[in-house]
Amino acid sequence: MLLEMMSVAAHSAPAGFGSPADIWGHILNDFSNITEPAAFAAFLQVLMIDLVLAGDNAIVVGALAAGLPAEQRKKVILIGVLAALVLRILFALIVTQLLQIVGLIMVGGLLLLWVAWKMWRELRHAGQSAGSEEVHGDENSGLRPAKSFAGAAWAVAIADVSMSLDNVLAVAGAARDHPGILIVGLIFAVALMGLAANIIAKYIERYRWIAYVGLIVIVYVAGKMVYDGWVDPQVGLGTLIA
Repeated sequence: MLLEMMSVAAHSAPAGFGSPADIWGHILNDFSNITEPAAFAAFLQVLMIDLVLAGDNAIVVGALAAGLPAEQRKKVILIGVLAALVLRILFALIVTQLLQIVGLIMVGGLLLLWVAWKMWRELRHAGQSAGSEEVHGDENSGLRPAKSFAGAAWAVAIADVSMSLDNVLAVAGAARDHPGILIVGLIFAVALMGLAANIIAKYIERYRWIAYVGLIVIVYVAGKMVYDGWVDPQVGLGTLIA
């Protein structure tokens, strides 16, 4: 489904991934050279970012819904997962166009630094949530559960917009020079959120080092995006004052 949507976007946005044949060509080219250090490092970064942020998304949604009755809690969690899927697809379709805007790479890097700080704070402090039965690990999220269905749905919507944009920008920043890896990473992000986010959340809670490794990767990608967002000859802010 995501490939089909990307194909539609490609015809209306020539600056994007290109035609379906171009998309497939990018993937084949990057993965045929995956043993090269730069491509392999980008691939590992994309995998770690997708794993950690998919699990974090599930934990946040579960924590915000934890204060509701069981029936309402299930509805909020379902809404949260579906919204995250749709938002990731929409952001993925326009990510290459977004990164062509002067200064946006730096803004994305600063946003990811804020995400990293938030993740570090959550990892360091036990949360106030009792947790929801549907999601493992959300009891240590550091988030106060919402007390009403409308409040929980609104909080989940805001969280989904933020985390979906974070996810897509982080993957794009890690694999910006490898379009094939970028495309696969975006597809992988959507698949993880839809199929395995709760499972990932459980393992992140059990093996906390996974989250810390992901945090380090996100900080690295954020720093690289801030640097590139200043010095890049095409979209760097430095070009405005040079």
